[in-house]
Amino acid sequence: MECSCVELNDLPDEILLIIFKKLDNFDILYSFHGIKSKRLNKIIHDPIFTSNLNFVKWSANKFHNKLTSNFALNRFRLQILPDISMKVKWFYLESSSAKNILRAADYPNLYGLGLYNINERQLDVFLLVRKSK
Repeated sequence: MECSCVELNDLPDEILLIIFKKLDNFDILYSFHGIKSKRLNKIIHDPIFTSNLNFVKWSANKFHNKLTSNFALNRFRLQILPDISMKVKWFYLESSSAKNILRAADYPNLYGLGLYNINERQLDVFLLVRKSK
């Protein structure tokens, strides 16, 4: 019996889009950003994956930050977000990483922001910082 080996790059764009749409945008960008394949880079830079970014997950009746490791936070802050900042329209952020994410780049098309696990004092500071810009 012959063994057939199919690689991710062998799949048509339509199949890749179907697969990628089933995954979280956070995971797609984190896993595939910066790879050498122009074709895969073009697919992951599609607005389907870059316009709404969710850095929060719901588990055990509370919101958790997906950016718990400094490595993941720095990868988004220094590499991914500056590259896709023009395409970002909406963020869902946990309060502990909001400042780092929002300062990573200018987001001229950002029109929505979901903030989670934020207390009144943090909100006041956040609003003051945004007004001063």
